[in-house]
Amino acid sequence: MIPLVYDQINVWGKDDEFFLGLLNKINAKKIADLGCGTGRLTTHFAKAGYRITAIDPNEEAIEYAKSKEYPDVVTWIVGDSTNLQTNAFDAVIMTANVAQVFLTKDSWKNVISDAHRALKSGGHFIFDTRNPLAKVWEQWAKDETPDVATDQLSGEQLEIWTEYEGFVEDVFTFYETVKNARTDEIVIHEKRQLKFRTQEEIYESLHQVGFSKIRTYGDWEFKQATEETKSFIFHGVK
Repeated sequence: MIPLVYDQINVWGKDDEFFLGLLNKINAKKIADLGCGTGRLTTHFAKAGYRITAIDPNEEAIEYAKSKEYPDVVTWIVGDSTNLQTNAFDAVIMTANVAQVFLTKDSWKNVISDAHRALKSGGHFIFDTRNPLAKVWEQWAKDETPDVATDQLSGEQLEIWTEYEGFVEDVFTFYETVKNARTDEIVIHEKRQLKFRTQEEIYESLHQVGFSKIRTYGDWEFKQATEETKSFIFHGVK
Protein backbone atom coordinates (compact mmCIF):
# COMPACT_ATOMS: atom_id res chain seq x y z
CA MET A 1 0.00 0.00 0.00
CA ILE A 2 1.63 3.23 -1.22
CA PRO A 3 -0.19 6.20 0.38
CA LEU A 4 0.86 8.61 -2.38
CA VAL A 5 -1.28 6.83 -4.98
CA TYR A 6 -3.46 4.35 -3.08
CA ASP A 7 -6.75 6.26 -3.05
CA GLN A 8 -6.47 7.20 -6.71
CA ILE A 9 -6.14 3.63 -7.96
CA ASN A 10 -8.60 2.06 -5.51
CA VAL A 11 -12.01 3.56 -6.18
CA TRP A 12 -15.32 2.85 -4.43
CA GLY A 13 -16.63 -0.59 -5.32
CA LYS A 14 -18.82 -3.56 -4.51
CA ASP A 15 -16.52 -4.62 -1.68
CA ASP A 16 -16.96 -1.28 0.10
CA GLU A 17 -20.75 -1.51 -0.20
CA PHE A 18 -20.62 -5.04 1.19
CA PHE A 19 -18.66 -4.07 4.31
CA LEU A 20 -21.05 -1.19 5.04
CA GLY A 21 -24.03 -3.49 4.49
CA LEU A 22 -22.66 -6.19 6.79
CA LEU A 23 -21.89 -3.70 9.56
CA ASN A 24 -25.44 -2.43 9.27
CA LYS A 25 -26.80 -5.99 9.57
CA ILE A 26 -24.95 -6.69 12.82
CA ASN A 27 -25.96 -3.36 14.36
CA ALA A 28 -22.44 -2.47 15.50
CA LYS A 29 -21.74 0.92 17.03
CA LYS A 30 -18.08 0.92 18.07
CA ILE A 31 -15.63 -0.64 15.61
CA ALA A 32 -11.90 -1.07 15.12
CA ASP A 33 -10.63 -0.66 11.56
CA LEU A 34 -7.41 -2.69 11.71
CA GLY A 35 -4.99 -1.97 8.87
CA CYS A 36 -6.98 1.14 7.93
CA GLY A 37 -4.27 2.48 5.61
CA THR A 38 -5.12 5.91 4.23
CA GLY A 39 -8.60 5.78 5.75
CA ARG A 40 -10.22 5.43 2.34
CA LEU A 41 -13.03 3.30 3.80
CA THR A 42 -12.67 4.45 7.41
CA THR A 43 -14.04 7.88 6.60
CA HIS A 44 -17.14 6.29 5.07
CA PHE A 45 -17.64 4.28 8.27
CA ALA A 46 -17.42 7.54 10.19
CA LYS A 47 -19.98 9.24 7.95
CA ALA A 48 -22.29 6.26 8.50
CA GLY A 49 -22.29 7.01 12.22
CA TYR A 50 -19.84 4.49 13.68
CA ARG A 51 -17.33 5.34 16.41
CA ILE A 52 -14.01 4.09 15.12
CA THR A 53 -10.52 3.28 16.29
CA ALA A 54 -8.41 3.17 13.11
CA ILE A 55 -5.00 1.49 13.36
CA ASP A 56 -2.17 1.08 10.85
CA PRO A 57 1.61 0.68 11.21
CA ASN A 58 2.25 3.03 8.26
CA GLU A 59 2.73 6.51 9.75
CA GLU A 60 2.55 8.19 6.34
CA ALA A 61 -0.80 6.53 5.65
CA ILE A 62 -2.22 7.66 9.00
CA GLU A 63 -1.09 11.26 8.39
CA TYR A 64 -2.76 11.15 4.98
CA ALA A 65 -5.94 9.78 6.58
CA LYS A 66 -6.00 12.57 9.16
CA SER A 67 -5.93 15.19 6.41
CA LYS A 68 -9.33 14.07 5.08
CA GLU A 69 -12.73 15.43 6.00
CA TYR A 70 -14.64 13.13 8.36
CA PRO A 71 -16.86 13.38 11.45
CA ASP A 72 -15.08 13.70 14.78
CA VAL A 73 -15.65 10.05 15.69
CA VAL A 74 -12.32 8.53 14.61
CA THR A 75 -9.27 7.84 16.79
CA TRP A 76 -6.21 7.32 14.57
CA ILE A 77 -3.37 5.18 15.90
CA VAL A 78 0.01 4.33 14.37
CA GLY A 79 0.39 0.75 15.53
CA ASP A 80 -0.89 -2.78 15.13
CA SER A 81 -3.32 -5.26 16.68
CA THR A 82 -1.52 -5.13 20.02
CA ASN A 83 -2.85 -1.57 20.39
CA LEU A 84 -6.46 -2.79 20.43
CA GLN A 85 -8.24 -2.24 23.74
CA THR A 86 -9.59 -5.35 25.46
CA ASN A 87 -13.35 -6.07 25.41
CA ALA A 88 -13.94 -2.70 23.75
CA PHE A 89 -15.51 -3.19 20.31
CA ASP A 90 -18.69 -4.42 18.71
CA ALA A 91 -16.73 -5.27 15.56
CA VAL A 92 -13.14 -5.55 14.40
CA ILE A 93 -12.83 -5.24 10.64
CA MET A 94 -9.93 -5.70 8.21
CA THR A 95 -10.58 -4.66 4.61
CA ALA A 96 -8.64 -4.63 1.33
CA ASN A 97 -7.10 -8.08 1.88
CA VAL A 98 -5.07 -6.86 4.87
CA ALA A 99 -5.36 -10.42 6.20
CA GLN A 100 -2.85 -11.52 3.56
CA VAL A 101 0.04 -9.38 4.82
CA PHE A 102 0.53 -11.67 7.85
CA LEU A 103 3.01 -14.09 6.36
CA THR A 104 3.76 -16.51 9.20
CA LYS A 105 1.56 -18.82 11.22
CA ASP A 106 2.52 -16.98 14.41
CA SER A 107 1.80 -13.48 13.08
CA TRP A 108 -1.60 -14.60 11.81
CA LYS A 109 -2.47 -16.28 15.13
CA ASN A 110 -1.40 -13.14 16.99
CA VAL A 111 -3.60 -10.80 14.99
CA ILE A 112 -6.74 -12.95 15.18
CA SER A 113 -6.13 -13.56 18.90
CA ASP A 114 -5.83 -9.80 19.43
CA ALA A 115 -9.06 -9.26 17.49
CA HIS A 116 -10.81 -11.83 19.70
CA ARG A 117 -9.45 -10.16 22.84
CA ALA A 118 -10.58 -6.73 21.67
CA LEU A 119 -14.18 -7.70 21.02
CA LYS A 120 -17.01 -7.55 23.51
CA SER A 121 -18.86 -10.82 24.09
CA GLY A 122 -21.00 -11.33 20.98
CA GLY A 123 -18.76 -9.03 18.95
CA HIS A 124 -17.95 -9.61 15.29
CA PHE A 125 -14.66 -10.15 13.43
CA ILE A 126 -14.92 -9.42 9.70
CA PHE A 127 -12.23 -9.55 7.03
CA ASP A 128 -11.65 -10.44 3.39
CA THR A 129 -8.96 -12.47 1.65
CA ARG A 130 -8.41 -13.96 -1.78
CA ASN A 131 -9.15 -17.60 -2.58
CA PRO A 132 -5.89 -19.29 -3.67
CA LEU A 133 -7.88 -21.70 -5.85
CA ALA A 134 -8.91 -18.74 -8.06
CA LYS A 135 -5.24 -18.09 -8.93
CA VAL A 136 -5.78 -14.35 -9.30
CA TRP A 137 -2.03 -13.85 -9.81
CA GLU A 138 -2.42 -15.34 -13.29
CA GLN A 139 -4.68 -12.41 -14.24
CA TRP A 140 -2.32 -9.92 -12.61
CA ALA A 141 0.57 -11.16 -14.77
CA LYS A 142 -1.42 -10.61 -17.98
CA ASP A 143 -1.85 -6.89 -17.27
CA GLU A 144 1.29 -5.20 -18.56
CA THR A 145 -0.03 -1.62 -18.46
CA PRO A 146 0.70 0.74 -15.56
CA ASP A 147 -1.88 2.33 -13.31
CA VAL A 148 -1.93 6.11 -13.56
CA ALA A 149 -2.19 8.69 -10.79
CA THR A 150 -1.30 12.33 -10.09
CA ASP A 151 1.20 13.69 -7.59
CA GLN A 152 -1.11 15.87 -5.49
CA LEU A 153 1.73 18.29 -4.61
CA SER A 154 3.46 18.78 -7.96
CA GLY A 155 0.62 17.94 -10.33
CA GLU A 156 2.93 15.59 -12.22
CA GLN A 157 1.49 12.42 -13.73
CA LEU A 158 2.65 9.19 -12.12
CA GLU A 159 2.79 5.63 -13.39
CA ILE A 160 2.57 2.61 -11.09
CA TRP A 161 4.30 -0.47 -12.47
CA THR A 162 4.12 -3.93 -10.91
CA GLU A 163 6.65 -6.73 -11.34
CA TYR A 164 5.75 -10.22 -10.15
CA GLU A 165 8.38 -12.54 -8.72
CA GLY A 166 6.00 -15.36 -7.83
CA PHE A 167 5.66 -17.92 -5.05
CA VAL A 168 7.96 -19.44 -2.50
CA GLU A 169 5.64 -22.04 -0.96
CA ASP A 170 2.39 -20.06 -0.42
CA VAL A 171 3.90 -16.57 -0.08
CA PHE A 172 3.64 -14.44 -3.22
CA THR A 173 6.23 -11.70 -3.83
CA PHE A 174 5.91 -8.69 -6.13
CA TYR A 175 7.35 -5.19 -6.49
CA GLU A 176 5.58 -1.86 -6.99
CA THR A 177 7.38 1.04 -8.63
CA VAL A 178 5.99 4.56 -8.89
CA LYS A 179 7.59 6.63 -11.65
CA ASN A 180 7.27 10.20 -12.84
CA ALA A 181 5.60 9.69 -16.24
CA ARG A 182 7.40 12.66 -17.78
CA THR A 183 10.94 12.11 -16.52
CA ASP A 184 10.85 8.34 -15.84
CA GLU A 185 12.34 9.09 -12.42
CA ILE A 186 11.59 6.44 -9.80
CA VAL A 187 9.66 8.02 -6.93
CA ILE A 188 8.99 4.88 -4.86
CA HIS A 189 10.05 1.25 -5.19
CA GLU A 190 8.73 -1.25 -2.66
CA LYS A 191 8.63 -5.01 -2.14
CA ARG A 192 5.27 -6.59 -1.32
CA GLN A 193 4.44 -10.07 -0.07
CA LEU A 194 1.09 -11.81 0.38
CA LYS A 195 0.12 -15.07 2.06
CA PHE A 196 -2.57 -17.12 0.32
CA ARG A 197 -4.38 -19.24 2.92
CA THR A 198 -7.11 -21.72 2.09
CA GLN A 199 -10.66 -21.36 3.33
CA GLU A 200 -10.22 -24.42 5.53
CA GLU A 201 -6.98 -23.13 7.04
CA ILE A 202 -8.53 -19.79 7.95
CA TYR A 203 -11.69 -21.36 9.34
CA GLU A 204 -9.69 -23.68 11.59
CA SER A 205 -7.45 -20.84 12.84
CA LEU A 206 -10.50 -18.75 13.79
CA HIS A 207 -12.08 -21.70 15.55
CA GLN A 208 -8.90 -22.39 17.52
CA VAL A 209 -8.73 -18.88 19.02
CA GLY A 210 -12.38 -19.02 20.09
CA PHE A 211 -14.57 -17.64 17.31
CA SER A 212 -17.91 -19.32 16.65
CA LYS A 213 -20.76 -18.99 14.14
CA ILE A 214 -18.10 -18.58 11.46
CA ARG A 215 -19.54 -17.76 8.04
CA THR A 216 -17.71 -17.32 4.76
CA TYR A 217 -19.36 -15.17 2.12
CA GLY A 218 -18.22 -15.19 -1.49
CA ASP A 219 -17.48 -12.37 -3.93
CA TRP A 220 -19.25 -9.55 -2.09
CA GLU A 221 -22.64 -11.20 -1.93
CA PHE A 222 -24.52 -12.51 1.10
CA LYS A 223 -24.16 -16.06 -0.16
CA GLN A 224 -21.99 -18.95 1.02
CA ALA A 225 -18.56 -19.05 -0.63
CA THR A 226 -17.70 -21.90 -2.99
CA GLU A 227 -14.47 -23.29 -4.45
CA GLU A 228 -14.98 -20.95 -7.44
CA THR A 229 -15.22 -17.87 -5.23
CA LYS A 230 -12.50 -15.31 -5.93
CA SER A 231 -12.79 -13.39 -2.65
CA PHE A 232 -13.72 -14.76 0.76
CA ILE A 233 -15.33 -12.57 3.42
CA PHE A 234 -15.06 -14.21 6.83
CA HIS A 235 -17.42 -13.33 9.68
CA GLY A 236 -16.88 -14.83 13.11
CA VAL A 237 -18.49 -14.10 16.49
CA LYS A 238 -16.87 -13.99 19.93
